Amino acid sequence: MNSYIDIILDFFIRNFPPLKAIAIGGPIALSWATLCLMFAGFLKMRKNWKTGYTRKVFHFLIFGTVIGVHWIWNTSGVCLFGGMTSLVIAYALFRGSGYFMYEAMAREKDAPHRTYYVIIPYFATLIGGLMSSIFFPATVVFGFLVAGLGDAIAEPVGTRWGKHKYNVPTIWGLNTTRSLEGSASVLFVSLLALFMCLVFSHQFELSLRSILIVIFIAATSTIVEALSPHGWDNATMQVVPAMLGAGML
Repeated sequence: MNSYIDIILDFFIRNFPPLKAIAIGGPIALSWATLCLMFAGFLKMRKNWKTGYTRKVFHFLIFGTVIGVHWIWNTSGVCLFGGMTSLVIAYALFRGSGYFMYEAMAREKDAPHRTYYVIIPYFATLIGGLMSSIFFPATVVFGFLVAGLGDAIAEPVGTRWGKHKYNVPTIWGLNTTRSLEGSASVLFVSLLALFMCLVFSHQFELSLRSILIVIFIAATSTIVEALSPHGWDNATMQVVPAMLGAGML
């Protein structure tokens, strides 16, 4: 137990952003995260987009930024951006029902536990990102890609084209479903994102073996997303791809 605590403490010490980075990058990250949620809220309140779309617009923008930040500034940059994004989400939750930034994230069908199902995916994202970064740093980007792109596409596709529904586990007993069409989109987008990572990353070799591995990772992640309890797929969809990538590549 102590060894794991030491590993976690060492991770935070090594990746705590320098004060200069906080002073310069913090306001920029805070402003960008705010703009991302404001944009999603605008689509919800002014353009009457469904929450299944707007929450994933925010999800996609944040994870897309995380992928770029990790590429340029590594894990310390991701920690800084994650901290600023947390402040934005906390403010929206504080304002609550009726506030356009809150409404962009809180599904109507999750009532009367709308806030709970914003908080749980947030903590799931945080836990998944930290676990992947700490224990599978070489392949943490696999988790960012699968959770940020593959998982992001599932709800909009399911909302628009989902015809073949199936139930998923919940804590509060809500009637929560996913669709085969949404799951198929997870598989396709995850596979495409991982393949592009192989093509453009200097860290991994593009070969028949690596292609078969990313096919397996994408397929496994799709099954994991389908079976994950409502609100917790942001954790499993980061940890599983990063873990499989670390073990197989």
